[in-house]
Parts: sequence; structure tokens; C-alpha cells
Amino acid sequence: MSARRIFARPARRAAIAPYVWMALFFLVPFIFVVKISLSQTAIAQPPYLPVFDLTSGAGAIKAAFAALSLDNFRLLLSDDLYVFSYLRSLLVAVVSTSILLLIGYPIAYGMARLPARWQSVAMMLVIVPFWTSFLIRIYAWINILQHDGLLNQILLALHLVSTPVVWLSTDSAMYLGIVYSYLPFMILPLYATLAKIDPALLEAANDLGSSPRQAFWLVTFPLSLPGVGAGVLLCFIPIVGEFVIPDLLAGSDSLMIGQTLWLEFFTNKDWPVASAAAVVLLLLLLAPLLLYDRLQRRQLEAR
Repeated sequence: MSARRIFARPARRAAIAPYVWMALFFLVPFIFVVKISLSQTAIAQPPYLPVFDLTSGAGAIKAAFAALSLDNFRLLLSDDLYVFSYLRSLLVAVVSTSILLLIGYPIAYGMARLPARWQSVAMMLVIVPFWTSFLIRIYAWINILQHDGLLNQILLALHLVSTPVVWLSTDSAMYLGIVYSYLPFMILPLYATLAKIDPALLEAANDLGSSPRQAFWLVTFPLSLPGVGAGVLLCFIPIVGEFVIPDLLAGSDSLMIGQTLWLEFFTNKDWPVASAAAVVLLLLLLAPLLLYDRLQRRQLEAR
């Protein structure tokens, strides 16, 4: 056996491993969710029908497949509660991601322009606060934003307000919590991209007569677009399905899809409808992923 064949086998196994991982931990669970979404609600354990029982023979399995229906998906389209939940989730994700980009890009740009010995320090300052438990940080914001919390005390002490401001159970508190929680996920990919830009390119732009502003928009920003896309996806996708922050900081007047899923699973015990909502949510999130993948392939082909 040649050396080439000996080293080719581990390489093939390494290439297959990600697909096996995705099949076991994504595709198989997703198939179960799709199956439940096509079932009917039942007062049983588990609370849905039909249940595939391989020991019951081919006839029972055939009957189970025949009982599958799209009624749960039709319900999602006909009920305004689910439609508004999806629309609100998308709106909150778009607004939050835009705010994160506006805040995160200058921070990442400043970090990339620091001397090399200070860049690691800046990186630690971004990451260290998030070593604390996520729930503890959100409850800390509840204490800060409550009626007699630190924020109102500061505003009253500075005579900026005459009475305590209502912060909790508002969209402002929700956006604040989301931006605070997801800011590192925007900064880190932007910083990684900006730090790789060759300073010689900016020097060349300056030598050709470009002002610092023109050099930024003509050189730095276009080269940082892969980092922008990665940061936007890392923030947008989990924000759409966010549950904890809206549930603790926002009001209950309008629900996001994550809260709706929680209510259907654990309060209403309607697993088929909740599974259908989860399937639709995943399909909605595939669109930006496919768009980003297409743009990445175009950039690679252009090189």
C-alpha cells in the first residue's frame, strides 16, 4: 500500500466527519420536529398523534403516515397571533442588528487600529464581562432599570427627570438587553476582518490622493464586508428566536416567536403547532444563510 493511500484515508474521514455530525445533531432532530408538526394534538404522553411504533407492523406505520396533515401549518397562516409574532421577531432582529452594527463597527475598527500589544487587552475587555452567567447579567439589568433602580437614581440626582421613568416592560429595555448581550458577537468577527487588512493598501490610497474618509469607504469598508456579513448573521439569527430577554425585559403586549413557541410547548401543550412554528422559523432563517453563502462564493470566484 502506497503512502498516498495511507494518508488519503484519514483525509477522507476528516472530510466526512462534519456531514456525519450535522446529520446526527441537526438533520435527525429536525426530522422528528417535522414529523411532530404534521401530527395532531392529543391528550396523551407525548401529546400528539400519530406515534410511529415499529413493533405494530407495516399496517400501523402506513396508517400513521396517512394521518399526517398540514393543518398546523394552515393554522399558522390563518391566526394573526403567529403572523404578528413572526413579523415582530423579524422587526426586532433587524432593528437590533442595525444598532449592533452601528455600535460594534467603530469599536472593532478602533481595536484593529490599536498597537499590537493593546489589541489583546481590548479583546479581553470585550469578552471578560460575558464570562458571567447570562441570566445573572439580565437580572442585573432588571435591577438597574426598575422603578427605584440605579438608572433612575442617577437621573433624579442629576435633575434630568422629576419622577422615575418607566424602563422595564418596554421595548427600549428589550433592545438595550439584546444589544448588550449580543455586542461581542458583532465585534469579534468585525475585528478579525479589520485586523487582517494590509495597512499598505491605505497608504497606497493616501498616496493616490484619497482623504482618510475616502480611503475608509473605498478600501477599508469593502474589505470588511465579510466580517460585517458574519457579524450580522451571528446576531440576527439568534435574535429572531430570542426568548429570555423579551420575556424578562419587554412587555407582554406583543410576543416574539420564541415566546410563542414556549407558550405552545409548555402552557398549551400543543406540540404539533409549536413544531410547525419552529419549522417555519427555520425556513425563514435559511434565506439569509443562503444569501450569505452565495455572496461568499461570488467573492471567492472574483479572486
